[in-house]
Amino acid sequence: MVFKVIDKIKKKDIIHKNYRFTLHSLERRIEREISKSEIEEAIKNGEIIEDYSEDKYSPSCLILGYTINGRPLHIQCSVDPVWIITCYDPSEQSNKWSNNYKKRR
Repeated sequence: MVFKVIDKIKKKDIIHKNYRFTLHSLERRIEREISKSEIEEAIKNGEIIEDYSEDKYSPSCLILGYTINGRPLHIQCSVDPVWIITCYDPSEQSNKWSNNYKKRR
């Protein structure tokens, strides 16, 4: 199931630009200096590390991916339709994440 979700997000939604940003994610992108292209890069090579199928408004997931420059990013997005909910660099919160940024401490 998780593979099919990430495959859909990558191949259908990100490549075809069929996604949107919430106001919250736009504010966080600016605040954290994360570009739209970095988000797309990270999702294209990313993997789902947390599944929030029971999320309050709609199912969502947390994706870990890397930019072309090797910057790790966590991107939370809803699944259908794809809305980018928030994004951040987990290396800036190293006390909260394992060394590979896949597990919470």
